[in-house]
Amino acid sequence: MRDYQKYATVVAIFAAVLLAALLVAAFGLISLLADTDVISDPNAGPLVGPVMTAAAVVLVLILMLLLGLRTRPENQRIAVGYSLGAGFAALAVFVLVGGVLYALGTGVPADTAGLPGDSAGFAASVLLGPFAVTTGILAFIVTLLYSLVLASRMPERGPPQWPWERDNG
Repeated sequence: MRDYQKYATVVAIFAAVLLAALLVAAFGLISLLADTDVISDPNAGPLVGPVMTAAAVVLVLILMLLLGLRTRPENQRIAVGYSLGAGFAALAVFVLVGGVLYALGTGVPADTAGLPGDSAGFAASVLLGPFAVTTGILAFIVTLLYSLVLASRMPERGPPQWPWERDNG
């Protein structure tokens, strides 16, 4: 693995941890201000929300790694379109994983587990709520900042120097 790939990997991991922390904080504030729960359906169980969030964070981590590892440092640019796609993908994964887990019956009584109408209704309620949109927006911002950090890193040649220490001539 080359140095720029190691750097991109470490920055992607830190960015994913930042995304997870921002999601937890944003969900808490939205829940507090709007007086609503992140997962309002009591039949969903206690693990649906954290797994939905973790799936979105893992997807964004993978997308950031793909961006950072495939592109050489001299070709790095601020990837607005890629970041927008990552935001929409995180939103979609957040909603789809919630719908699938609800359909699998995580924490749901045995007589109501696996009803597709309930799962689609749950996914629709998550999609229309503020938490899915927050996931997409924060994923966009973190991925955009990640591409900015990678694009702003110049290839390093030796230790940093003051302007008067450089040989320009």
